[in-house]
Amino acid sequence: MPRGDLARLFVLGLAGVAASNYFYYLAIQKTNVATAIIVQYTAPVWVLLYMIARGAERPTVSKIASVILAITGIALVIGLFGQGKLQVDSIGITAAVIAAFSFAFYNIGGHYILIRYDRWTVLLYTTLAASLFWIVVNPPTHVIAAHYSFAAWLFLIIFAMLSVLVPFGFYFAGLQRLDPTKAIIVSCLEPVFSILIAAVALKEVVRPLQTLGAMMVLSAIVVVQRPTRGGLAPPIVGPVD
Repeated sequence: MPRGDLARLFVLGLAGVAASNYFYYLAIQKTNVATAIIVQYTAPVWVLLYMIARGAERPTVSKIASVILAITGIALVIGLFGQGKLQVDSIGITAAVIAAFSFAFYNIGGHYILIRYDRWTVLLYTTLAASLFWIVVNPPTHVIAAHYSFAAWLFLIIFAMLSVLVPFGFYFAGLQRLDPTKAIIVSCLEPVFSILIAAVALKEVVRPLQTLGAMMVLSAIVVVQRPTRGGLAPPIVGPVD
């Protein structure tokens, strides 16, 4: 692999994967889950604006409508309206905005580099870069000092496989086949599934507004997948700078 592409992968792992997770957790710590999610999931807006500015996508009615539907649907799913859950904290909001830009960055950058390389190669180097970041932030000595039990280590290994490796493998496969705007709008299903899994596994009650929000997110995914008039493919541009 050329050094330039290797550097891009490490930047993607650090400024995209690692940063989006780090600043998202910081936003939750300083505000709450609802605030962090709704700010982070403004990422489809930034992806669409960037792609339009670069001339990679056209500002179609369906794409604009799908972004609005997805963000409004997420706000309803997490119970933002009428629940008084929005918590304003300057550090927390700033962290959530950075997380949103990082999320948008690895969708755009990941799409263009996945056109040229196998997704497992991309996954290897991006997760390597993110792992090096976490080794600095949370050194192995701190982990060893926690004296986790064998059962805890087993859980962490399984959790890492099921919540990181497998999802990222599938998501990168999606980025190979979809443009960044479509991929990131489909990713808005994440909070919807969180609510549904909590309802099934933890017996949490799903309120009518949450159901409406889930339907709006699903509608956004259907709308954004509609072919553009004339069936013209969007122009291909170079990698994200």
